Amino acid sequence: MTSRRRFLTAGAAGTLLARSAGAAKTELNSEVEARIARHDLHGLTKEDLPTPALIIDEALFEKNLHTMAAHNKATGLKLRAHVKIHKCPEISKRQIALGANGVCCATTAECELLIGSGVHGVLHTCQPAGRNQVARTVALARRDPTFTGVLDDPITVDALEEALAAARVKMNVIVDVYAGLDRQGCPPGETALRLAQKVDQSKHMKLAGIMGYSGGASHTHGWEARKKKSTDDVAAMLETVALCRKSGLPVEIITGGSTGTYNIDTENHLTELQAGSYIFMDTLYRQIGGKNDEHVYSDFEPALSVLTTVISKTHPNKCAVDYGNKALLRTTDQVKGRPGVKIESGGAEYGMLLWNEGDRDIKLAERVEIYPSNLDTSTNVYDRYYVVRGDSVVDAWPIMGRAGAAQR
Repeated sequence: MTSRRRFLTAGAAGTLLARSAGAAKTELNSEVEARIARHDLHGLTKEDLPTPALIIDEALFEKNLHTMAAHNKATGLKLRAHVKIHKCPEISKRQIALGANGVCCATTAECELLIGSGVHGVLHTCQPAGRNQVARTVALARRDPTFTGVLDDPITVDALEEALAAARVKMNVIVDVYAGLDRQGCPPGETALRLAQKVDQSKHMKLAGIMGYSGGASHTHGWEARKKKSTDDVAAMLETVALCRKSGLPVEIITGGSTGTYNIDTENHLTELQAGSYIFMDTLYRQIGGKNDEHVYSDFEPALSVLTTVISKTHPNKCAVDYGNKALLRTTDQVKGRPGVKIESGGAEYGMLLWNEGDRDIKLAERVEIYPSNLDTSTNVYDRYYVVRGDSVVDAWPIMGRAGAAQR
């Protein structure tokens, strides 16, 4: 179900929700919606689904989960999986069941929704700036003592300490240190040390560790180049960790990393990995090259696709599908099972598929699956995932926060 269609289930039992962007709730009448609402999926297939729709290949998804879990177990590197990729409590709970020590979220709203879903060990990877964010952060710390936030500025340390003191609440805090990504992180070295000392000396915050995210390394092409980029980016952050420990500060957690550097980050002495994309993979990640293949990153399988319908076929070697700009189609997407088919935008509600050879002909009303280019932006505009085993739909998982984007 997409962002411009009817709402769906709010939980595993399938409580019905209806929504449209900025519109009142509407009643759901279709047989598919009714069956999903009562969790009666027997006999439901991909052909029955409205399109465009997000499809999870259950077998590949499970393979990705277990590949990462096995890597973490073998290396001792903990996983604090990033929620922004999927925004789905069902997936977070499966990651934790396989050994992840928690999840990390990019927004306050994601933290609220995850904790509200019973997920513990939530790390908010952006500091709470401003009265609204600080107040909500304090509320999260009161609600769940395993919640952890990050800070990169003494102004925010003071504001959060004041709010925590007023509420008589204590909270775990990680100092965010620059590691190559300009958007956040205090300068490494003495500046970071002073900030960590300030947190440690506060009465209502407990210093839990250091974070340094080398965002530029995650999509660096070629494993050796990616390793060098990541190692260079986190070097000063790791020196900061050593400086803090030498000063007697209790730095237990060193967190960062990504799917692209998951098999590099153990060498960079991280204790926690913030990978997220590995569960689904996308076309951009698949092109960065792996340790054993410079051209294809095949450590994890492409488990997520967008199911579309051919809605117009009036020209040879060309057709229109109902997967357009609003549904986050991109020209870097790839058609599943048809490597020679190109993708172009056809407008808000339309995508165009183009090919040269007649044996690739695509028929009117045919269902076509397309691999998306960017997971977190794509999942952000859909309401649910359909989990499939072959052609059979075996589950439907809500994507959280679709009715409350304003909470961000």
